[in-house]
This record gives sequence, C-alpha cells and structure tokens, in this order.
Amino acid sequence: MTTIAPERLEKTLVIIPTYNELENLPLITGRVRKALQQVHILIVDDNSPDGTGKAADQLAAEDARLHVLHREGKGGLLGAYLAGFEWGLERDYQVLCEMDADGSHAPEELHLLLEEIEKGADLVIGSRYVPGGKTVNWPVNRQLLSRLGNVYISMALGAGLSDMTAGYRAFRRELLEFLDFDDLSRKGYIFQVDVANRAIRAGYDVREVPITFTERELGESKLDGSFVKDSLAEVTKWGVAHRRDQVEGYVNDFGAVGKRMIQDLDLGTKVGKKKDYLVGFFGEMRKLVEHELNKK
Repeated sequence: MTTIAPERLEKTLVIIPTYNELENLPLITGRVRKALQQVHILIVDDNSPDGTGKAADQLAAEDARLHVLHREGKGGLLGAYLAGFEWGLERDYQVLCEMDADGSHAPEELHLLLEEIEKGADLVIGSRYVPGGKTVNWPVNRQLLSRLGNVYISMALGAGLSDMTAGYRAFRRELLEFLDFDDLSRKGYIFQVDVANRAIRAGYDVREVPITFTERELGESKLDGSFVKDSLAEVTKWGVAHRRDQVEGYVNDFGAVGKRMIQDLDLGTKVGKKKDYLVGFFGEMRKLVEHELNKK
C-alpha cells in the first residue's frame, strides 16, 4: 500500500454532484470523511427541489473541509463536473476526483485511485471490469448493456481500457488544465469516454484500478436508455475518424466478441429472453459502423 502524504490529501478535492439526493447526502459525505479525513469535498448542487442544497450548506457549516457550489438549475452531470473542476483549479487543488452521491462509488476505495496518482498517474479510473472489479445489485440487462457498450468502445477507439464509461475518477490538475472543456462531447454521458480518450491520445498516463460498483439503494437514478445510442454513435464517429481500417475490420467480429464475453461472464443461463435484445444490440452497432464508413 502506497502512503499518501497528508499534504497531498489536503490538496485533494472530491467533487460530488447532487440533484435530489437529500437522503444520500449525509451518508456519502460521512463515508468520505471517515475514509480519508483530510480530503476536501465539494457538493455541486443543481438547485434540488428536495432541499439537498440547503442540507449541504448545513453540513458545510460544521465541516471546514466541506464546500458547496450552488447552480441555478439542472444543468447535467458534465456541467456540474466542469463547474467543480473550475472551482477546484482556481483554489489550487492538485488532485480532483469525481464521485457519485448515491453510494455507487465507495469512498472506502478512494485511496486506491489516489495511490496510483501518487505513483505518477495523470488519470485513474475506478473500473468494474478489470480483474478484481465487480458490480453489485445490477440487473442482467444493465450488466449486459454496460459490458457490451464498453467492449464496443474499446474496439472502436483502441484505447486499451476496460471501463471508459466509468465515473469514479481521480485527475491530476495538469491533465484538467490541458483539456479544452468547451470542446468535450455533450452527447449523453459520453464525456467520460471523451476525456479518457483525449488523455490517452495526448500521451497522459491513464490507469484503471478495480472497484466494486453498488447500485443505489436510495433515491432515483438519473439515467435513461436514450443516452446509449447517442453515446455509442459519437464513439463510432471518433473510431472511424482515427482508425478507419481497424474499425472496418472488426465490424464483422463484434457479435462473436459479445458472445464470448457472455460465456466468460457465465451469463448464458441468465440471459434467457434477452436473446432478442442482444441480437438487436449487435445489429444496431453494425449499422452505426457501416453508416459512418459509407459517409467517407
């Protein structure tokens, strides 16, 4: 275990976006504080109707290392993180982290990400899909969608990462200063992929560490199915633009890769009636690739 210097923790900011997370807020901030007492926390609240912002102010009044940034309305996850990054960079934080408010990202595992930063990484991703990583309480269709989506992204971009959509992250400030925030993709939640892909292409040190992702128990998820196709369509454009020959070569192999992955995950008996869903997914991905290839 790598020792993280106290002065490094004092310059670490954990950014937690919130929208209607009144029940989860004291739980997640309490867990962060118990796990790593010296880190700073920034709650970025999008004017939650349930009073999350007011509750955050009350917590901040009792904790000098807890801060609150109020936004005027629901501006999306990317907007919340960008506001948090700008707030943190202006105040000279050296390491800035992303963490969900719902407990799906365990604060008890934050040290794993920070230890890799201490070893020289520029971006560390808490991954569900490297050896040792796992998901808890996820329905089969969600597992399939996430795993297949990440397989597709990996094949399209050739980035060498297992979980580019993951949102549990630690950044060295130099990488954030390099990124052009205004140029990041606004399609769905694909900005996480965009950031990692840009970092890798620019030669930054991007690593993954295994984490346990636990489905939220309180409150409602902000995700809906509409983001998936928009996100993967965007990835297809990037893949064709940067590595057309490789993308053209794997379009016929994607279905076989997905089937092998299902076997490796031992999901065969669980998939059952999801067969049509899988066939449809493979078909949609093939159409996306062929559409982009034919445009050239």
